[in-house]
Amino acid sequence: MILTAIVLCPLLGALVMGTVGHRKGADALNVLFSFLTFGLSIVLAFLVFTGGAVTGGAEQLYSDGFSAIFVVITGGVGATTSLFSLRYMAIEKARGHLGAERTRLYLTLYQVFILTMLVVLVSNNLGILWVSLEGATLATVLLVAWTRTPASVKAAWKYFILCGVGIALALFGTILLYFASEKTLGPGGTALLWTHLNGVKTTLEPTVIGLAFIFFIVGYGTKVGLVPLHSWLPDAHAEGPTPISAVLSGLLLNVALYAILRIKVLADGSLHNHLTSRLLLGFGLVSVLLASLSMWRRQDIKRLFAYSSIEHMGLATFAFGLGGPVGAFAGLLHMTSHSLIKSAIFFVVGHVVQTSGSQKIPEIRHIGERTPALARALTIGGLAITGLPPFAIFASEFLILSTAVVRAPWALPPLLLALLITFGVVFRRIQEMTSGAEGPALPSSSSPPVLTFYPVWIHFGLALVIGLFFPESLGRLYHSALLSIGLTNGQ
Repeated sequence: MILTAIVLCPLLGALVMGTVGHRKGADALNVLFSFLTFGLSIVLAFLVFTGGAVTGGAEQLYSDGFSAIFVVITGGVGATTSLFSLRYMAIEKARGHLGAERTRLYLTLYQVFILTMLVVLVSNNLGILWVSLEGATLATVLLVAWTRTPASVKAAWKYFILCGVGIALALFGTILLYFASEKTLGPGGTALLWTHLNGVKTTLEPTVIGLAFIFFIVGYGTKVGLVPLHSWLPDAHAEGPTPISAVLSGLLLNVALYAILRIKVLADGSLHNHLTSRLLLGFGLVSVLLASLSMWRRQDIKRLFAYSSIEHMGLATFAFGLGGPVGAFAGLLHMTSHSLIKSAIFFVVGHVVQTSGSQKIPEIRHIGERTPALARALTIGGLAITGLPPFAIFASEFLILSTAVVRAPWALPPLLLALLITFGVVFRRIQEMTSGAEGPALPSSSSPPVLTFYPVWIHFGLALVIGLFFPESLGRLYHSALLSIGLTNGQ
């Protein structure tokens, strides 16, 4: 019942938003549905971690500890982003950039986007998982093109084409997986059920599974933002509305990597070699390096942090490629920390852009004088996202580097170089924006009120608590989650 409720809640929200989304108070209703979904995700996590994995919908829905953590992250960030959207959308309406019909489109697609990601996370059928990831693409394509400017339409088409290529490759991987499993499980829907596949993974044809995993990592890796099909991500972030940038970086990239890790478990059981780990190491390291170097000359604040998202997803991918209990733990911690911090940074960036009238870094100056709270939040976000202590990303990056010393020492020099470049670039840009010549000033009424910063400080606060104390209960949840799919090898 709880799995069905988690799917039905955003579905009902999308139907309601499609009906009344153009009316006054619809954005508050969107917040209500989002927080209700978050509440259901907490209930699911409680049931899973106290009573074990749950199944529903004639075995089409399934959640274990691994998926339950991502369901909570998705529900939580989705709820806080809807809260941030209240002020963001109000400003856009006040400036005449947003009419009733476009508001309805935004609110409806927002709920559809949350729905598709949750279906990916609670789907037991790898075919339904593929369909849901494609649905997430279609929903966000329309949101990227939401402003209908030539640049946004171009970015949406680029996103659609590249992710279309990626999802087509993932479909071919799904077909190969079915081809390998039907010999053991027989034809029909059960041949794509993850729980059934996990039970017979050692009997699956290694050659076919290895080829399928290559298609999966390239296909779903497109949505993660891994090189080489990563170039859609900076454009989509730069041209889409800022709340969508927050959920793209904070949620969609996680969900796509989650799909890859689900397939990795099956491939490892069949192959008994290091193919999957080597692919994850290679794709992850190249993505980290390219993203950090690409940040060097970025003059658009949203593009800057979009490349940061590529870097951090590359780090998480690299961590899972390292393997072992510590590597897998570090990867999961990094994905959690990045979701919290990067979505909060985009909340801040959204208000910076609105109060400055531009998202070009050379035109954003004296934030500290005009809106000191924004300057503080942007500086703290820079500290957190670049991996400085005591925030959670410092802990995850420390674990990744310490594991690399043992398992992949050859990767340490390029990793450290990339992290240093990122640190230097981000703080240079933040310093430029918080000081320098006066930029274009907007009316003081556009300055965000205190209530606007609640989602930001909630996210930063959670990242700080995890980094400083790392609650023992959270450690047990992580261990249970990774153990449920075998990524800790029982250690």
